[in-house]
Amino acid sequence: MFLTFKPGNLIEPLTGRRWTAGDLHMRVEARIGALAAAGLTRGDRAFIHFGNCHEFFAELLAIWSLGACAVPIDPRFTNFEIETLAEWSKPKTSSWADAPDSALSTALEKLGVHLLQVPKRIEAPGRGFDIQRGYVLDSDALILFTSGTTGQPKGVVHTHRSLRARWMALRDNLGLDAYARTLCTLPTHFGHGLICNALFPWLSGCDLYIMPPFRPDTLARLGNIIDEEQITFLSSVPALWRLALRISKPPQKHSLSRVFVGSAPLSAALWSDIGTWAQSARVMNAYGITETGSWLAGTTVQDFVPEDGLIGVPWGGVLSVLNSRDPAAVAERDAVCAPGESGHVWTLTPALMRGYLDRDDLTAQVVSHGWFATGDVGVIDDRGWLVLRGREREEINKGGMKIYPGDIDGVIERFTATLDVCSFAYADPLLGEDVGVAVALKQNDDATLRELHRWARAHLAAHQLPQRWYILDEIPRTSRGKVNRTQIAGHCETRRPVDMSSLVRSDTAGDGK
Repeated sequence: MFLTFKPGNLIEPLTGRRWTAGDLHMRVEARIGALAAAGLTRGDRAFIHFGNCHEFFAELLAIWSLGACAVPIDPRFTNFEIETLAEWSKPKTSSWADAPDSALSTALEKLGVHLLQVPKRIEAPGRGFDIQRGYVLDSDALILFTSGTTGQPKGVVHTHRSLRARWMALRDNLGLDAYARTLCTLPTHFGHGLICNALFPWLSGCDLYIMPPFRPDTLARLGNIIDEEQITFLSSVPALWRLALRISKPPQKHSLSRVFVGSAPLSAALWSDIGTWAQSARVMNAYGITETGSWLAGTTVQDFVPEDGLIGVPWGGVLSVLNSRDPAAVAERDAVCAPGESGHVWTLTPALMRGYLDRDDLTAQVVSHGWFATGDVGVIDDRGWLVLRGREREEINKGGMKIYPGDIDGVIERFTATLDVCSFAYADPLLGEDVGVAVALKQNDDATLRELHRWARAHLAAHQLPQRWYILDEIPRTSRGKVNRTQIAGHCETRRPVDMSSLVRSDTAGDGK
């Protein structure tokens, strides 16, 4: 059973730092004291503004030990986004590896948030800790924000029960042997990297090797690190491999036994290339959604051949393809598609989120009688395997990181010269997708465009900033006032984007920088 935690060792391959279970216990006990002194108690929420390091995992366990809910925050978020999230979720504490700037500190303190700087070292040993004293199975454990960071946040709330259901299902379906020495190269502020790549093996007693996410200099050493540390497992996203296959030599010592790829569509060609690089490892497609605790299904099947969209079988749940996206459809027997018939993918899993934070309206749109509408379109083939055909959702999948165009629209429409805006995805050979935007402005002179870019750069995280800008006389809309992002993206493909980089360079030169 996964009712108790038995954390393994924590290792940072790039620094050589290593924490044993004893080191972790002392650190967590020290952090429990600091968080409790700041007033954190059962039912409170606690922001964590850093990740992919030993201290992150100690902070997480300390928060849980006090019965509070951890809220990992993307370190790339702007002050504007952090303030928006704090206003929405009302955290009691905010933990930082490096202190935020004075403006953000002041804003958070006005909201009643107690700021804490997490030291790299502790001065006195702790007494060990018992995480069982803090959590209640149905209490909130994690909130992961997936959109709305510039407007109405969409926070996925997982309880301790839903997380344990996910981990127990994974252990039952995947075992633990392959995860003895797990490498995490994914961000720990989103579900794939945190819940499954990191916490599932680590809290089962496996050793967790932690690296900074998506850094070219570290990915260039990926094969060597796997050999040096005798890594047995790593999870990944397609964008990681589009870079790693170019710059990293493959491992030679054959320690790697399993590789997962998820969070974005995996083509058969890339799948095969990863298999060639990984040599002895079995490469599998892993299908996961934050709302279901990430890994939901995958190719743990015999004799499969990589193919576009192939997912496989569920891991501790049920997958069904229905002919309707309407929540009422789950109660209709004739809504189930025949084998090979394309439809909307639904899942029934005990690892389902409690709901979206203070957004019962959004929860009701995707959850019905315990079933969750994934937003994907697919088929159950004659083998009983799930194959995805596309997706309903509007999100932009940039290297496995989900970007919601509504967030970008919400910022750019606040610019004083904006008349209308529509952001969208365009194909990128390295990242899979990147961000484009069409804007209608009151005036289209260079000075206005430079000011627009400055505005966007100040209010959007770096990964959200559009890379292609198109200026239109107007944004086409339906009779109901809605935009079709796909159509607008297609229209923009026939036009030349603004050379925003030249405008920005001339702006910088004019400032004498």
